[in-house]
Amino acid sequence: MATATDYDARRAPDPEMSDSSTIRELAPSGTAKVVDDDPSDVVFFEAPDADLSGEELSVTVVPQRTDEFTCSSCFLVQHRSRMRVSGSGLPVCADCA
Repeated sequence: MATATDYDARRAPDPEMSDSSTIRELAPSGTAKVVDDDPSDVVFFEAPDADLSGEELSVTVVPQRTDEFTCSSCFLVQHRSRMRVSGSGLPVCADCA
């Protein structure tokens, strides 16, 4: 018959795994690689066999209603019932507060 195991109990350190050389191997070395990420390098994705040069995007813009406000943090238009005031006095939504 198998014995029950308490997975919440603290585990005793394994004497075989107490070798500190493995920890030194995992520690970061003095030489770090520097990655040069240029924010102006933009990778453009083009769908294969798709010519979208003749397509035109048309969007209907609905003006902000009187019972709505624009959050000063996330810039989403929200209903006035979700409006809170930030420490600087600007309106923010309940998610950003």
